Amino acid sequence: QVQLAESGGGLVQAGGSLRLSCAASGGTFINMYTMGWFRQAAGQEREFVAAIRRGNLYYADSVKGRFAISRDNAKSTFYLQMNSLKPEDTAVYYCAAGPGIGNAHNPVSGRAYNSWGQGTQVTVSS
Repeated sequence: QVQLAESGGGLVQAGGSLRLSCAASGGTFINMYTMGWFRQAAGQEREFVAAIRRGNLYYADSVKGRFAISRDNAKSTFYLQMNSLKPEDTAVYYCAAGPGIGNAHNPVSGRAYNSWGQGTQVTVSS
């Protein structure tokens, strides 16, 4: 099972940018995994943000055009570039990894993932 370590959260003003990183270790063929980002705001359910599976990208409607997911296989790290941040983007952000091959679950579902990071706080002030 892959271990995940996130970094890059913090406090930013509305309209600003942040880049979250998620370093993966302990797994094989990491470049074949499904990688995703989810977030959970205070008092709300966890929601899907973005995912990448074998080169295909998936985004929540609320972040399309503002956020970009990418991966660096050589570093076993994937990223979430967040631009034009809004106060409603404030949440704890979690990275997640799951099998790439043979994974029948849609990447927008938490069921597609079996490893989760500890979460990193993103706060956007107005």
